[in-house]
Amino acid sequence: MSRITQFFRNVRSEMGKVSWPKKKELTTYTITVITTVVFLSLFFAVVDLGISSLVRWVLEL
Repeated sequence: MSRITQFFRNVRSEMGKVSWPKKKELTTYTITVITTVVFLSLFFAVVDLGISSLVRWVLEL
């Protein structure tokens, strides 16, 4: 038996041991991730605008 075949058999065996999240948990995790991404995107956009404005202001002096 080749090493590749043995590897995939081991992978299949281990995947059977995985504790998969329930639908409610998955929904909660998904909402948490999306909310965090949106919040951080807005935060960094505001910081970027602030730094850009500051640099423009300094260069105009």
